[in-house]
Amino acid sequence: MYFQHVYDKSLAQASYFIGCQAKGEAIVIDAKRDIDTYLDIAKQNNMTITHIAETHIHADFLSGSRELAAVTGAKMYLSDEGGADWQYEFNHIGLKNGDVIKVGNLSLEVLHTPGHTPESISFLLTDHPATDEPVMIFTGDFVFVGDIGRPDLLEKAAGLKGTQDAGAKQMYQSLEKFASLPPYIQVWPAHGAGSACGKALGAVPSSTVGYEKIRNWAFQYTNNEKEFKDYLLADQPEPPKYFAMMKKLNKVNRPLLVEVPKHAKLSKEEFLNAYNKGIKVIDTRNKFDFAKAHLPNTINIQGNNSFATWCGWVLNYEEQFILIADDDQMDDITRKLMRIGLDNIYGYISDIQSTGIAPEQSEIIDADTLKSYIGNENVQIIDVRGASEYNAAHIKGAENIFVGTLADNLDKIDKNKEVVIHCQSGDRAAIAQSILARNGFKNMKNYSAGMAEWKKLNNKVVSEN
Repeated sequence: MYFQHVYDKSLAQASYFIGCQAKGEAIVIDAKRDIDTYLDIAKQNNMTITHIAETHIHADFLSGSRELAAVTGAKMYLSDEGGADWQYEFNHIGLKNGDVIKVGNLSLEVLHTPGHTPESISFLLTDHPATDEPVMIFTGDFVFVGDIGRPDLLEKAAGLKGTQDAGAKQMYQSLEKFASLPPYIQVWPAHGAGSACGKALGAVPSSTVGYEKIRNWAFQYTNNEKEFKDYLLADQPEPPKYFAMMKKLNKVNRPLLVEVPKHAKLSKEEFLNAYNKGIKVIDTRNKFDFAKAHLPNTINIQGNNSFATWCGWVLNYEEQFILIADDDQMDDITRKLMRIGLDNIYGYISDIQSTGIAPEQSEIIDADTLKSYIGNENVQIIDVRGASEYNAAHIKGAENIFVGTLADNLDKIDKNKEVVIHCQSGDRAAIAQSILARNGFKNMKNYSAGMAEWKKLNNKVVSEN
């Protein structure tokens, strides 16, 4: 058996290339959209991708299964579980609990494991030349290392009322099925630490059934379904705004993008024409460089591992946008954006000085300055972290408005006051400050060091727990 774990750090998303070396056949599970990765693996190992599978209809990334099938001719094996509302609306081979996929001398048994979503399935793999016992399970968003998939996404992100309670009950039942598996079976999930698909995912890529039964919180609630459900639904992170679009696009027919596109570098005239018409401009530079000098009305989303997630909060799928990025960054940034279907890039520029536009600065303050503002009725302190972070500990007097929903809550911020923005370590605050500036707020300051520094300096915080 050939096995390769393909991990996208930008979305904390795992996919899998598994092959039978004797037959030269391979299956890819939960493919990302820039499929050249799998084509390269197949070529390097003299294999043909003959099967493509998914564990469920994903919410956090745009699956590349259809792109991969279009290029390779491989058949797609997708869940037909979950009922009429949870069916893929394009041609595929439907899978039900107990079905078996054969890839050369390998077999993958389908287990229906609902909870995260009604149609969720897992794949139990057996490498027959070595043993007739299963050795791996690919759990998707069912069981992670140290955590389990959240059942509230359909309700919170897609607006499907009542689904989180039903999902929590299904998850409890699915875990009983998982717990009955042999303890030595390796567990390979679809996500790792940093994913919004759970609240406490582990940093290591894989585990075993036995280890999870000891270590994972979800298995500590035997015969106590109510407490399990309460803990599972509490303090989940805010689901990114783009999740609802991913749920739709991963279910219905859509245009395919089989290659990583190359985007145009704009001339000064092209840029100014679009900029003056109000097109959104995303500046991917470091937050400190942005603070020193940036073009008015541009939004600072650094081109790091969180880039796609925050773009998914700020951008919509109908509007074009421009990027500010170095030439050698564009391939990486384009891949990150295409993985969540943000393909509407008008073009990019690399040098803000070449535009001829007078730059602006963002004001950064230190902890002592922030201390002097606490209790001042003419100052509004905004904590843009998530609600669970804020509830755990926050600066006295700070109000919580999550950065992802900031543009929808501008009425909660007083333009007649000095506004101080902060988060945990500055990245989200830079996004927030640039969003507010684009919406006409002038009197702003950024405590960029955030709660990370505030606590180290032994400043007092307020806890609501």
